Amino acid sequence: MKLVVIAGTPGSGKTSVLMHAARCLEGSGSRPAVVKVDCLWTEDDKRIGRLGIPVHVALSRDMCPDHFSIYNVDEMLEWAKKQDADVLLNETAGLCLRCAPYPDHCLAVCVIDVTTGPNTPLKVGPLLTTADVVVTTKCDLVSQAEREVFRERVLEANPHCRIVEANGLTGKGGSDLAEIIRALPPAAENMMLRHNPPLAVCTLCSGELRVSKRYHRGVLRHMDGFMEYSGE
Repeated sequence: MKLVVIAGTPGSGKTSVLMHAARCLEGSGSRPAVVKVDCLWTEDDKRIGRLGIPVHVALSRDMCPDHFSIYNVDEMLEWAKKQDADVLLNETAGLCLRCAPYPDHCLAVCVIDVTTGPNTPLKVGPLLTTADVVVTTKCDLVSQAEREVFRERVLEANPHCRIVEANGLTGKGGSDLAEIIRALPPAAENMMLRHNPPLAVCTLCSGELRVSKRYHRGVLRHMDGFMEYSGE
């Protein structure tokens, strides 16, 4: 079973990129299955289902969708095996730019929208810097010069990544991504994250509603960057 984790900024076109790649994979004899992780609601399973490939929706609800994906890697792989798939495409919402939901034995794909501005790649963090492939979308909406600047910013943040230009409407880039996936080795039995997750679970995460540091415990960062631990 090959594992592909597709993350990226909201609205960047992750699902469209996934669908075009899945169609190309099917055309070459692969058997893809899709797990779509979102927060509260999605109808993307209906879109993906039109391709005739197995698709499962998992909602993280009040949990970070990237964390939810990491916790459930084993369950997702087991589900894909039951569908007789040989490639699992896991799309995660990618809402936290500090998270990196990529295990070490997967193809890590970060989808990013070029219309968000030339400096966006420098703001995304491990979601982009630890990716194997960075898929840039909506390139037809900016000038050639802007595309080149954006590309240089991506390489500045992640010099070792492969960049694929994609178009969610025409399908451009789908075959390139499918070709990379076909060359991917199977996922390992025991996988590790490529990058450490955010520092700690804090009292905000556990439900404390009051503002101000005096009500909170855990690892706290001050405005000047100083960090302290407050608690037992």
